[in-house]
Amino acid sequence: MSIRVAKTGNEAVAEGMRQINPDVVAAYPITPQTEIVQIFSSFVANGKVDTEFVTVESEHSAMSATVGASSAGARAMTATSANGLALMWEIVYIAASMRLPIVMPVVNRALSGPINIHCDHSDTMGARDAGWVQIFSENAQEAYDNLLQAVRIAEDKNVLLPVMVTMDGFIISHAMEVMHLLEDEKVRKWVGEYVPENPLLDVDNPVTVGPLDLYDWNMEHKRQQAEAMIQAKPVILEVAKDYAKLSGREYGLFEEYMLDDAEIAIVVLGSTAGTAKEVVKALRADGVKAGLLKVRVFRPFPAREIAAALGGKKAIAVMDRSDSFNAVSGPVFAEVRSAMYGVENAPKIVDYIYGIGGRDVTMDHIKSVYDDLAKIVKTGQVERALTYLGIRE
Repeated sequence: MSIRVAKTGNEAVAEGMRQINPDVVAAYPITPQTEIVQIFSSFVANGKVDTEFVTVESEHSAMSATVGASSAGARAMTATSANGLALMWEIVYIAASMRLPIVMPVVNRALSGPINIHCDHSDTMGARDAGWVQIFSENAQEAYDNLLQAVRIAEDKNVLLPVMVTMDGFIISHAMEVMHLLEDEKVRKWVGEYVPENPLLDVDNPVTVGPLDLYDWNMEHKRQQAEAMIQAKPVILEVAKDYAKLSGREYGLFEEYMLDDAEIAIVVLGSTAGTAKEVVKALRADGVKAGLLKVRVFRPFPAREIAAALGGKKAIAVMDRSDSFNAVSGPVFAEVRSAMYGVENAPKIVDYIYGIGGRDVTMDHIKSVYDDLAKIVKTGQVERALTYLGIRE
């Protein structure tokens, strides 16, 4: 029996952390993530968790303390946004390279400069090659569900990689919606106890952590790290199936929405998927064969599966809420087009960069993308491979 509540995304994630009851949480505030650790600190103060709550002087220190705690054998978590993630940069890579199963909610916010506190995906997309599993959420319910699953994914013996669980700043983090929480005891039983394999504080079996690793072995260790990301894909699906038995909600690597018979489709991440679904429903009512693919797991990137899902479509638009500044496309487009390379009769693919710095994206904006796709199908020509949607230029 789940508990029906009204929660913001930040509240939902903080509640999930309370139910997980991690050993250590290191925290530093940054908008729009601050509420997560602030709410969680009240759980600590009120004795609702057994967590050691470490307040630090910066996000670099927050990740450093989390790495130290995880290395010692603790189930450790932190949370951040935007510039905070950037300040963690050095240690973000270290956490993944040391194969530490840290779980970190990231509330997506534009990465400076100019300074901006609103949503885009430039923060987590900037960290896409850091070696972390990355899971994107459409709403508060998904943020909560993804957080619980992230613990099991990270701690799986075939993975042992840190996991970022993302949600769009303000759009999800501060917006209240109806969702369902699981009972505390069910969550704690399902998540289980963390039993580290090689904790730093095991004095009977001493290990070296963070040693100098030069050309004689570094490449082998990086190859092991890459293999762990490959192995993460089946683990993510196994955990999702097990979570469905607990919650009744099952997730995949991505979600297909009216995609089976679609001729034109959008690929999107995060909260914009909810808006796009409404557009798809309206277009379907008008007889347009529109569909949508919502990427949930961006790392590891499900290239083969996405290629299979999009094969046979006539035209596809990828919607990027960040820019790679490579003078070609945004980061999601690069991944999707690469996945489609070599697919027989591959669809024409175009990119739309949108919502930068919190710029609103409306149903009319998304409908215009589908209109462009319909025109591409009709003419067989792509006039613009890259469009900045809703911009004044």
